[in-house]
Amino acid sequence: MAGQAGLAPARRVALGVTSERRRRDARARDLLRAYAAMGALDERDRALASRLVLGSVAAEGELDRVIDSHLRRGAKLEPRVRDALRLAVFEVLYLDTPDSVAASQGVELVRTVAPRAAGLANAVLRRVAGEDVARLAASREALACGRFSVYDMAHVGGLPIWLCEAALGALGREGAASYAEDALAPALPTVAANRCRHSEAEAVSLLREAGCDPAAGVLPGSILLGRMARLAPSGLVDAVDVLPCDYAAQEVALLARPRPGSRVLEVGQGRGTKTVLLESVACAAGGPCEVTAVEVDAAKSAAAARRMEKAGLAEHVRCVADDGRTLDALGDDLFDLAFVDAPCTGTGTLSRHPEIAWSLAESSVAGLSRLQLEMLTAASAHARRGGRLVYSTCSILAEEDERLVEAFLSSPSGARYELVGTHRTAIPGADRHFCVTFRRR
Repeated sequence: MAGQAGLAPARRVALGVTSERRRRDARARDLLRAYAAMGALDERDRALASRLVLGSVAAEGELDRVIDSHLRRGAKLEPRVRDALRLAVFEVLYLDTPDSVAASQGVELVRTVAPRAAGLANAVLRRVAGEDVARLAASREALACGRFSVYDMAHVGGLPIWLCEAALGALGREGAASYAEDALAPALPTVAANRCRHSEAEAVSLLREAGCDPAAGVLPGSILLGRMARLAPSGLVDAVDVLPCDYAAQEVALLARPRPGSRVLEVGQGRGTKTVLLESVACAAGGPCEVTAVEVDAAKSAAAARRMEKAGLAEHVRCVADDGRTLDALGDDLFDLAFVDAPCTGTGTLSRHPEIAWSLAESSVAGLSRLQLEMLTAASAHARRGGRLVYSTCSILAEEDERLVEAFLSSPSGARYELVGTHRTAIPGADRHFCVTFRRR
């Protein structure tokens, strides 16, 4: 084994981020942006450190299962040792690093925090390389040929069993297999052009000048970046010339189809990304729409208003702080399109939000479903006759999607609507969103 001096800087930084995340109970992506040592790494090492941190967080429970299977019954690991072993086991199982290199580096990583645990780490990692790599390969083959169990899904995607069962019920076998295969993949480096300000070609030109290596994406206005790390220093995001967002979010805005000059209600504005996407769709069709955007958090609403000013949309977007379950501030106002971007489990966005899979409690889904139905019901009172009501989540769970639609349509409010269509986004490698459109009779 190599000595500590041979430990790659990316792995050392990854351990620092991972341990700080545990101590602070913070989000991994937030720490990666703020962690000072990340700035000292070159672009390649930053990418490896980010991959190790985000992957080990996303697969945390599965990695612990693997680690614990190779310990004596009842054995306890010091938290810092477990942090290091999670990173090393993730690399052995899920990255293309040669097993001998990943295992050797993992031992050195453990040695930096607990020298006496290096022997234990060596034994665990050699057994992972000798036994679990083959088991994972068998599970991947089972998914590929369609003869798989939820345990195969859990191994391949690093997922909890309950979520695998839910995905199988909601997506069917083919969809669930794809979901597990994509669960640990890095997020696609995609942005959307602010088409109220720039054409797609103009946005591509700006990104090229910034060194982001852009290429046209698969959707109108979408752009795929070859060098995502160059985006933040470019200033293009702060100026809202482009918006970092997944293909699925962009597709939902396209499905909503706001028309130029139409009156649009957006419930659940958040930071305003979908607001700009909706306006971009309208502008590409001929001109901006007039949006009233509701967000329950007053601070977020104020921040979204400032973002609309930067985006050049202040005169077309009114940001309102109000409870989306009641929409009292709207009075009897009616709109051509009422768009509900509902808070949800986020189970369709695991590559962007790695904490979700192992921090989400199955019991929390029912509470979210009640909130979503209240928001959809409230918004339904504000679509004019002949107008459209669009409901969207970034969840794959039927309780938040198809079953909620059934509950709405069977309610007095839903009786005024007809179902136009439902759609689950399925762009390879992208997030998974659910979108349904109703028309008011």
